[in-house]
Amino acid sequence: MIKLILILLVALVFEAVGVVLLSSGLKQIGSVEVMTFGAIKRVVFEGATNRNILLGVLFEAIFFGMLLVLLAKADVSLIWPLTSIGFVLTTGAAKFIRHEDVSPLRWSGVVLIMVGAALVGWSEKQKPRPVARPGNTAQVENSR
Repeated sequence: MIKLILILLVALVFEAVGVVLLSSGLKQIGSVEVMTFGAIKRVVFEGATNRNILLGVLFEAIFFGMLLVLLAKADVSLIWPLTSIGFVLTTGAAKFIRHEDVSPLRWSGVVLIMVGAALVGWSEKQKPRPVARPGNTAQVENSR
C-alpha cells in the first residue's frame, strides 16, 4: 500500500507541474479574439512550439502512464479518489510557481479534499482480506 501511495504522489507531482506549465504556456500564446483561420493557425503553431505547453503535455503523459500502472495494480475505488490529492499539489504549485493569489476559502476547500482522500485511504485498511484455507498453499494476500 505504501509503495502505491508513493508512486501516486510522484505521479501527482508530474500532474500538478504539468497543469501549471500548460497554464503558463496558454497565457503566453494568448487567446483567439476572432475565430478566423489565421488566428486559429497562429494559436496551434504557437502552442505546438511553446516550451511550457510541450513540457506540460509531457508531464501530463507521464502522470497518465503512472496512473495506468496504478489502476492495473489496485482498486479503482481506491486510486481514483486519491488522485484528488492532485488538487492540493496543483493549488500549491499555482501559489508557489505561478504566484497566484489563493484565498483562505480556497485553501479551506483544499483541506476538505485532503480529509476526503484520507478517508478513502483509511477505508482500504478496513477492507476485509481473504482468509487462506487449510491445505491451500497459494498466495492469498494481494501484492499491494
